[in-house]
Amino acid sequence: MKKGAMQKSKQWNVKGALRLASLFHFLHSCGSGCLLPFLTLYFRHLGLNASMIGIIMASKHLLALVWRPFSSVLARKYDKRRTVIVGSLLSSALVVLTLLFFPSIRTHTESGRCNASQPDADPTVLLATLEQIPSQSNATVYSVNQTSVRTEQPVENNTFVSSNGSARGLRSLKKEDHVHAEFLGSLKVMDAQHQMFFLVLIVMVLWEFMSAPLEWTADDGLYEYLDFVDATDRHSGVKVWKELGAAFGNCAVGVLVTSLFCLTGTSVEFYSYTILMILTVPTAVLLPIYLRKRERLISGGFKSLQLVHGNSQAILCAITVVLMGMVSSAVSDFLFWQMQDCGATEIHMGISLALVHLSQTGFMPLSGHLSRFLKYHGWLLVFAVVILALQCLYYSFLWSPWAVIPAQLLAGFSTGALWWSVTLQSEDIATPGTEKTILRLFEGLSLELGAAFGSLMAGFIVQKFGIMTLFQGAAVLLALWSSALAILKWKIPQQRRINYSRLLAADTEMSESESDQEKDWLETAMEDDTGKISGQWKSLNQ
Repeated sequence: MKKGAMQKSKQWNVKGALRLASLFHFLHSCGSGCLLPFLTLYFRHLGLNASMIGIIMASKHLLALVWRPFSSVLARKYDKRRTVIVGSLLSSALVVLTLLFFPSIRTHTESGRCNASQPDADPTVLLATLEQIPSQSNATVYSVNQTSVRTEQPVENNTFVSSNGSARGLRSLKKEDHVHAEFLGSLKVMDAQHQMFFLVLIVMVLWEFMSAPLEWTADDGLYEYLDFVDATDRHSGVKVWKELGAAFGNCAVGVLVTSLFCLTGTSVEFYSYTILMILTVPTAVLLPIYLRKRERLISGGFKSLQLVHGNSQAILCAITVVLMGMVSSAVSDFLFWQMQDCGATEIHMGISLALVHLSQTGFMPLSGHLSRFLKYHGWLLVFAVVILALQCLYYSFLWSPWAVIPAQLLAGFSTGALWWSVTLQSEDIATPGTEKTILRLFEGLSLELGAAFGSLMAGFIVQKFGIMTLFQGAAVLLALWSSALAILKWKIPQQRRINYSRLLAADTEMSESESDQEKDWLETAMEDDTGKISGQWKSLNQ
């Protein structure tokens, strides 16, 4: 019997399960931090313009919005969670390397880094060269915008000419009748640029299809494991390791790319991601996953939508997370562009981004004190919107690589305050069994739906007006919404639902106290009866 008890305690080792899950999420977040934040910068290097990059990132978010919950349900239904996790790690690690085979269609090098023997292309000289081309070729040569020579918008209006290797790899398929026109057709950069755009889009969609199921599938397995042993309160501790892993990945890849740029360029980011995904596989094989025999209700998502729709405060929270997701996506897509224009390298970007994750981790101990200061957690949501608006305004006036650090430190208060307030809002409107589903609904609205619209709009705004206008417009939008949100929260009464968990706990305590009182009454009566019997026995003996 003792041996069986020891085996059972070893099987349900909660501390060991949490350590293994923390290591899994640390390695996975570290790998993601090595590549995902720098993708738009790499697409800029390939020669894609801002609107194309916005479409690519929006497609990535929309696919994740649909495929992530659906794949999570399928993995649980067919008992293939561990297979999905391992397969997602390996396939995504290999698919992303395809992007390294695409040649850049830009003519100029990376701003003179590594003391390149060939100097950067001079726009004025390039203009004079293009003007010497006969007028009949004007329709086939991508014209240079005169304003790009005078402004600091080097990508959106830059001139691209395919190199010999790029022309062979991305030659236009359109047939030209005239021999001279066919020769100039190889210089059609717009065709080469669009071919590059579609190739990158296909790879990114395939990559997101492979990587999207991983996070929810692993998280569901761990949560049900902890739920079986009544330890779900310890599930939130894993999130800290996600932030720490992302911060470590940002810093490490920033240092490596800056140090090895002359030898490897930006390929270190891709190889780092692939290596870390492969290193995560052993922890995924041992990851604690528990599957219940009974099936979960599939309509949980619809029930969560009904709960949010039926609460005015929750609707305001949903609108806020969508707007915050739009602006956050715009910042993550084009902030590094702004920093690069200020002379920043990957080490500046990696360290600045790591400070964001560290500040979010540091916000957790302060959340309780800050909420008590604001008296009601709904006002903390307004506080998060205001802080993000100030960040965007600050980003629009960057003057040096390290100038971004003060704004990055504020990210812990904007993002941290947002999700802390959203978590409390989810608890207020949740019914038994819907707490986690409601929180995921808010996450999907912000991280996927809002991010998709934000990337799409940001791409076209940067293409048309520039990065400075994007950040200033985002700051104005958030400032207006923060004022409207404060007024609406003041006008709309707070609707609090009964916390069923606390009610059940209170009912259990009352039941125990009633049973104790009943037990005390019974024991008193028995003692009285015993006393009477012993008294009668003594009187008879006398």
